[in-house]
Order: sequence, then structure tokens, then C-alpha cells
Amino acid sequence: MQWQQPIPKEYMQIPREQLLARIEQRKAEMGRRLVILGHHYQQDDVVRFADFLGDSFQLSREAAKVADAEFVIFCGVHFMAESADVLTAPHQKVLLPDMGAGCSMADMAQLDDVQDAWSAIAAACQADKDFKLVPITYMNSTAAVKSFVGEHDGAVCTSSNCDKILSWALGGQKPAEVPHTKIIFFPDQHLGRNTGYKMGYPLESMVVWDYRQPNGGLTDQQIRDATFILWKGHCSVHQLFRPEHVDDIRLRMPGVKVLVHPECRWEVVQKADLVGSTDFIGKQIAAAPAGSKWAVGTEVHMVQRLANAHPEQTIVVLSDCQCLCTTMYRIDPPHLLYILDNLAAGKVLNRIQVDPFDTYWSRVSLQRMLDITAGKPVAPPPEPRPQRGIQAAALRVLPLETATT
Repeated sequence: MQWQQPIPKEYMQIPREQLLARIEQRKAEMGRRLVILGHHYQQDDVVRFADFLGDSFQLSREAAKVADAEFVIFCGVHFMAESADVLTAPHQKVLLPDMGAGCSMADMAQLDDVQDAWSAIAAACQADKDFKLVPITYMNSTAAVKSFVGEHDGAVCTSSNCDKILSWALGGQKPAEVPHTKIIFFPDQHLGRNTGYKMGYPLESMVVWDYRQPNGGLTDQQIRDATFILWKGHCSVHQLFRPEHVDDIRLRMPGVKVLVHPECRWEVVQKADLVGSTDFIGKQIAAAPAGSKWAVGTEVHMVQRLANAHPEQTIVVLSDCQCLCTTMYRIDPPHLLYILDNLAAGKVLNRIQVDPFDTYWSRVSLQRMLDITAGKPVAPPPEPRPQRGIQAAALRVLPLETATT
């Protein structure tokens, strides 16, 4: 998370209706020069101004398609804006209304810790002549980690395609076989565990790498015996849901279906009726008949929006705990207006820029994901490959092919 200078007090004191009207006016003045992206977890008074609503990768790809948009305002969190900068054209400037809108999960996997883990795991397995370590990172990670993964022959995954990416990484290795090939999975242990288990791998084949402990808190033998080395990271929202919440809602709402995100704990996922990404959750509810009852284990703003969109169904949050993405909540109408007012005055604030080296290798890791998901052969990174410190003008940026994820 980065530091955000407080915006002028008067922005926080503008009456709501006047505030929203001023944002609408500024957006109209910018016209096609501006595109605003709104994540599913964002509050309604921000989402109403979004040109696109979706998950982080989907939004970044949409922005990249709007080539005449000079400015991309990402109403999400920092790693999402980084992904948008990686995927958009050089002339497009990606802005984050509040630089303090970080992601605790992404922040749990820092590049220096990742590099230390990579070296320690390789040292533990050096006697295995068939040893192979494949890095896989969830989309909810920093550009630096995506770049590391791309440079070390790994790929990015989403919650929708994680099983395909893990299958590719394992290269046909089966659960009962000696784990010569290992996956180190960043930064969400729960998505890695839930997906591996769904693929038939027992929990015993998985260990958790605690980046705060020497050697990840593991013995060398534990590392050698594991197929999945799961980074000790989690989503601060989905971590709040517990198995007893599922038991309680079934008692209180007979006939309810429990629908949760795979970032939830394994014990919660095992008790749920359906498990899937934000897109999956939205589509399941949209297709459900009137009278359906749902308890949804994901961020409260998305659940409330689904409930408002489908009054013919009963839709509640799985738990009455405050399941709010507090860092995304930093993006609010006052901060959005402040960014827009400065753009109108010719000032570009809070621009997110990923360096050329990390842009190149992040694109490589993302392109591998697209190729794997589409069933295409994974091509080697194109030449020339950049060196750290190279100037942006010297880098040939990879065009990302379109594929459904």
C-alpha cells in the first residue's frame, strides 16, 4: 500500500447530490478521452460512473480495447491499476483515485520474499535430478511478482481458470506420483488449496510457505514431499467466512443455497453448494428462478448489488460480519472528483506506471495464461528480451491475443 496525501477538505464536505453532479459533468467534458473502470466490490456511488464493471483482468482488457481513451481511471486497488498499465497502450495513462487503495493479499507476496523462497526450495531439492519448480501467481498480485513468474517460466491464473493453469504446470504428473514437479503458488493459499483439492490432490500434498519464518517454516523434507507449496497469503474479506456461518445460515434459511468464492477457506468451500469467481457468482444468480434463496460468501457491495438487481430472489451475505473490502472503499466520490478536477486543469495525479522490464515479463505470464486457457501451445517469449533499467522506448511491447478466461 502506498501513501496518499489527503485531498482538500472541501471535497469531503460537498453535499452528495452536488458531488455526483460535478463528477457527471467532468466525465461528460472529458468525453472519449476518459474511461472509468469499476470493480464488482466498489460502492454504488462510484460504480454508477463506470464505463465497465467487472473483475480486475476483465476491466484491464476492456480498457486496452478503448484505444482513443487517453486516461483510464481504475476504481479498484493498486495491483488492478498495475495490470491495466501493463495491458494498455503506451499513450494511455492509468490513474488510481486514492494511492492508499492497496490489496492486503497482494502485499503479502513481496518480490524479495518470493526470490528468497525460490532459492530455498531449489536448495532443498537439489539432489533430485528431475526436480522442477513452476511459479504460478493469482491475478491478485503485484506486477513485480507477475514479472518474476513470467521470467521463471510460470503463468498467471484467475479464479476461473486456475485448474487449467495448475494442470499445465504439473505437466501430466498425477497425485499418486513422486512430486518431482512442484508448484509454488502466490499469494492466496486458499485458492491454491481449493483448486488442487478439486483436481484430486490430497491436503497432505500441500504445504504452506510462511514468508516470515526461516525456510518458510518448513523442513527440507516437507518441501521435497510436497506437490503444492502455497504462499501464506489470503484475502482479508473472504478469510472472514467460517464453516459455522454455513451451518447457521442453513438453520435460519431452510432451502438456501450457499455460493462462495474460492478465496474462502477450504472448510467453507467443502460446506458450500457452489464455488466460483465473481463472474460465476453473478451468472448463477442471474440464471436462477424467482423464489431462489442464496447466501453468498463474497464482498458485501457485490452481494447487495445482486440483491437489488434480483428482488424476486432472496440474496444475503453468508455472514453478518463486516465483509467489506476496506481498501477499495477508499475509492469514493470525493477522491474521484478530485482526480477529475485536476485532469480538467491539466494535472495528472496518481498515475500508475509499471517499469518496462516488469511490463514485458508480466505480459509474458499473462499471455501464457491466455494460451493455456485457449488450448494453444505456449510460445517462448519473443526477442529481444529486456534488461532491467532499459528505457521504455527500447522495449517492443507484446500484443496480447484475445482469449476467453
